[in-house]
Amino acid sequence: MAEELEDINQPLPEYGEVRGEEQLDWPKLVAYLREHQVPHADQPLEVLQFHGGHSNLTYLLRFGEHEWVVRRPPFGPLPPSAHDMAREYRVLSRLWEAYEPAPRAILLCEDPSIIGAPFFVMQRRSGFVIPNRRPLPPGLSQDRATFRAMSEGFIEALADLHSVDYEKLGLTGRPDGFVRRQITGWMDRWEKAKTSEVPLMNRLGAWFLEKMPPPQPPALLHNDFYLHNVMFAPDNSGKVVGVFDWEMSTVGDPMIDVGTSFNYWREASDPEELLAMSEGYAHTARPGFMTRDELAQRYAKRSGRDLTHVDYYRAWGLWKTATVLQQIYVRFVRGQTTDPRFERMGAHPPILARAAASVVARHGFKE
Repeated sequence: MAEELEDINQPLPEYGEVRGEEQLDWPKLVAYLREHQVPHADQPLEVLQFHGGHSNLTYLLRFGEHEWVVRRPPFGPLPPSAHDMAREYRVLSRLWEAYEPAPRAILLCEDPSIIGAPFFVMQRRSGFVIPNRRPLPPGLSQDRATFRAMSEGFIEALADLHSVDYEKLGLTGRPDGFVRRQITGWMDRWEKAKTSEVPLMNRLGAWFLEKMPPPQPPALLHNDFYLHNVMFAPDNSGKVVGVFDWEMSTVGDPMIDVGTSFNYWREASDPEELLAMSEGYAHTARPGFMTRDELAQRYAKRSGRDLTHVDYYRAWGLWKTATVLQQIYVRFVRGQTTDPRFERMGAHPPILARAAASVVARHGFKE
């Protein structure tokens, strides 16, 4: 772990050796893959672990020259309904037919006796992944034109997802009352994960319930669509060639996805304490990246949707992310992980709550 701390100012390799505390029963896994006729699983195995991310564990399995990706939940007790491998598999086993950036999932195992938890196997995609709180990857052109192209590719990939005919793919959900359920659900998760009182979080939740905008026509949502969950083409074209981490995907109001994306998208004019959360690597604040207003205009044009209430959804995204980080931090507090990245998150929820309040203050919210 000390090595990771020493190297935080260096580009993050896409993958490396498997962390000691996150090793799996590899012979048992290989036997299962062979039993279920995963192509090339009869060849010698090399295992690596993808870096980045704070949620599910993602491993690269090399069988000779052929590669597969395995995803499973993190170790330790987990929040209810989180890290849903079956949901992620169900979406990725179908979505690839209509949405090119979605890698195809080929096998789901819900038997925890194999590697200790449910898991699934999916295609490997190659390109540039933008790390969180780390320098941009080597080989990625760092100029205004590339950053502009990445911005366009990012927001167009989101708009294109929301245009997918999910019913034709056999994907379903409960879009009625979706935003209300999101708000009340995250209010409950905050109460279960908090390690100190942050009254502003409660006041914001109540305001969001009171001021819900009219719902938009439903769409298939990623539910965590942001820069670090997409992969850009290796030719520096800005095209999105992979979208990952679908375990929270659902059907609902697409403005929830927009708000989530915009809550993570930093600008140079954002509050200093918000920018500081990126620990010197607020990539989208660099010249060339589009502003949130520009993203909104491009999304509206490509999707035909109304973004009148985008501030509401961005503030909601900041507020929700405060709880997400609190859930990650409390795992460290409870001794469920020793990952030093998690310890640093304890100060972030109040910062995000203040940012959310400032966004909706011009729409009548009073602290």
